[in-house]
Amino acid sequence: MAVVEEVSPPGEYPVVVVGSGPGGLQTAYALARLGIPHAVVSQDDSPGGMFRKWPIYQRLLSWTKPDAPHERTSRAYEWYDHNSLIADEPELRATVAEEMDRSFMVPSRPEMERGLAAFAERGGVRVRYGCRWESTRREEDGYVLVTSDGEYRCKAVVLAVGVTEPWKSPIPGIEEVPHYAETPLAREFQGKSVLIIGKRNSGFELADGLEPWARQIFLVSPRSVQTRILASSTVRVRYYEPLEDASWGGGTFALDAAVERIERTESGGFRLHAQGTTRPGPITLEADAAIAATGFRTPLQDLQDLGLATVADGRIPALTPYWESTTLPGIYFAGNVMQGAAGLRKHGVGSASGTVSGFRYNARLMARHIAQSLGHPQELRQLERKDIVPFLLSELRSGSEIWTQKSYLTRAVYPDGTTGILPLAHFLDHCEEGSLGVTIEMNAEGAIYPVAYVRGRGGIDERELPPHPLHDYGGEEYSRALQELLV
Repeated sequence: MAVVEEVSPPGEYPVVVVGSGPGGLQTAYALARLGIPHAVVSQDDSPGGMFRKWPIYQRLLSWTKPDAPHERTSRAYEWYDHNSLIADEPELRATVAEEMDRSFMVPSRPEMERGLAAFAERGGVRVRYGCRWESTRREEDGYVLVTSDGEYRCKAVVLAVGVTEPWKSPIPGIEEVPHYAETPLAREFQGKSVLIIGKRNSGFELADGLEPWARQIFLVSPRSVQTRILASSTVRVRYYEPLEDASWGGGTFALDAAVERIERTESGGFRLHAQGTTRPGPITLEADAAIAATGFRTPLQDLQDLGLATVADGRIPALTPYWESTTLPGIYFAGNVMQGAAGLRKHGVGSASGTVSGFRYNARLMARHIAQSLGHPQELRQLERKDIVPFLLSELRSGSEIWTQKSYLTRAVYPDGTTGILPLAHFLDHCEEGSLGVTIEMNAEGAIYPVAYVRGRGGIDERELPPHPLHDYGGEEYSRALQELLV
């Protein structure tokens, strides 16, 4: 009788990854390619994470272009595919793109789930499914994760559990309002007026899905939609149909108001009392149905009892530039929770770490950082001096990491010619004299341009380079500017 090898049984490992969504799969893949032994456990019974059930109305917010100016198996194609995970092997790239039926530039939830499953299968990402993380102990030499299958001891933990636990704002009466996660089929809202509390991604996803069914839609939150930033965002596709309807004074309204309380009406609907923000004054709304699109929180179990610091009203862990807890060394986070490391937020523009397109790169860098911390340094590519400027110019033209994670990741070259991608915040704080980093940045008006940072004796010299209408940064002007910065 054949003996079936047990996947990631309880025991001791250098690293344990919790979660089989895109963050967990990307981290596990990267650790394996770095030669770091690890276990992967997941409470689910198949890969996909949140994409096994969300988005509610089946279409993602981020886009993938099935055909683009570059081949799907190339690194440059990642620029056009915001949903697939990244890999060294060509056969593991663009797995979501190959699942899309081209009915829309935005993949459906099942297409995304199949693409992630294909990545896991072809990439040999071995997961112990049906294994639930229940509690955590801190010990002198690391951590113990107590799971439904037994205990796992490790030096480093990567929690790829996402921002997936429903969270409601502390508004009187909101406990009566169903959360986004409880939203029924769109057809159940036919002919009804619907109140959506929240004007961010999940709120507009709901509004977009309900447009063909609901009689009237009210989106309410204190802050205005930042259309200038939205215009350059990967999630704009879900916002603009409801906003267009609102701009025509039709059946949709996007209201800037602070909600004071919510109450049920005699007819079984909802009545909202609020105060206008951009336009002061009381606002009262009545609707047949209501949905709390107030967001999610990270399921942290007992980590806060161990001293884990959080941000965003306790919903997200506070993280270092390498996505490690600021207060619990050895506890790392992967997936959309990586937004807990905010970066520089230059011009008020945040990172793309809340999306697959951004955190897939973070996960790879985090895996290398963990390998280094465990005593497994990774070799960096080394450039001849004559090759440094041409190489950096090519990265400015098509480096998918710095294009996707603008002002957040940088391509760095050190004095000895070695080069790598790393978080910009870490580079600025820790790079040695003579180091040069380049990145792509975007200001609040949506202008895109390259920026170079060089560490001199007096500190960091930040040099903005001129924009180019076709983003072609290979000309003499750019070459000369970078050459002047080399020391």
